[in-house]
Amino acid sequence: QVQLVESGGGLVQPGGSLRLSCVGSGFTFSIYTMGWFRQAPGKERELVASITSIGGSLDYVDSVKGRFTISRDNAKNTLYLQMNSLKPEDTAVYYCNRRYSPADSWGHGTQVTVSS
Repeated sequence: QVQLVESGGGLVQPGGSLRLSCVGSGFTFSIYTMGWFRQAPGKERELVASITSIGGSLDYVDSVKGRFTISRDNAKNTLYLQMNSLKPEDTAVYYCNRRYSPADSWGHGTQVTVSS
């Protein structure tokens, strides 16, 4: 079955950086457009960034453009999100999944907290 395991979150001060990782298994990772999503308390889950199967096209929500970078290593079935210049409003649980056909079984996510 599909498994998605996110890691790399933590507590960071405003202006700091984190790098998130997501390992996918149980499906052919390399053929899917993958995405990073986040859900803040009391808010709906939103797509933050996505990357096509071979990384040729990247897409970001306006609020993270210029600060976040999505990448992938298909040989390792791994998706990354480099987050720089973090802001308190980036605080959320971050998840990865297929962008256009999300697996029903979301991972546990990784908590990112931006606070001084």
